[in-house]
Amino acid sequence: MSARTKKTALVTGASSGIGRATAEALVKAGFTVFGTSRHVASKGPEGVVMLPCDVTDDVSVESAVKTVIGQTGRIDLLVNNAGIGAAGAAEEFSTEEAKALFDVNVFGVMRVTRAVLPTMRAQHEGRIVNISSVYGLIPGPYVAPYVAAKYAVEGYSESVDHEVRPDGIRVVLVEPAYTNTSIEQNTLRPQHLLPHYDEARAGLEAFFRKLAVTGDSPEVVAEVVLKAAQDKNPKLRYPAGKIAQKLSVQRRFVPAFLFDKAIRKQMNLPN
Repeated sequence: MSARTKKTALVTGASSGIGRATAEALVKAGFTVFGTSRHVASKGPEGVVMLPCDVTDDVSVESAVKTVIGQTGRIDLLVNNAGIGAAGAAEEFSTEEAKALFDVNVFGVMRVTRAVLPTMRAQHEGRIVNISSVYGLIPGPYVAPYVAAKYAVEGYSESVDHEVRPDGIRVVLVEPAYTNTSIEQNTLRPQHLLPHYDEARAGLEAFFRKLAVTGDSPEVVAEVVLKAAQDKNPKLRYPAGKIAQKLSVQRRFVPAFLFDKAIRKQMNLPN
């Protein structure tokens, strides 16, 4: 890819995990890559220009996007990856705690998307890849606020794609399953726990920790992001990894009562 045709990518949450692996993959593919993190305290991936950006703050988002455009004159690809997890029973989360998660995982996506669209529209081309999850397709006991946020990202992405397609812009979703990342360190837990849920919550957290260790590497997801970014005729959804592909198919074709039963059995929940 020559300097004249080199494309610019912006990856949020690029300091670790899927975001870091994605930024590295994009550099290898020839993109000029800018990555963001809330606090740029350490060196980012090699070849990636790291910028401070708090996706919950309009001014911070606009400043980061302005910096990218000021240095390259364009943004061809946005990867909305920044996000936090959640662990706890739905009843345990206060409204304010749920709002905090949505501010990052949903409104953060909206803020950065709004900030890049004018430039992409002026270019008459652009690609926005939103990192969703299989939890944008299936239920997730004891991660309900996270699931709700991912469902919101799915609906938002599909809707915006219809709006911006006439301008040469596409919005697509990458849906990982259980990934071996440090999201455990960036997980929102309710301040007030209810003893009623102690046993089930502990069992589910152990289940998720095991899946995270044995799950796909961030590099597996990054390769899918790269494909979603470069496909000439992009699909709306890209499951990332074998488990995600399997769950995506099952969700579409397995009868609802059987799928419900399988979820409860897998997570060792009583019927």
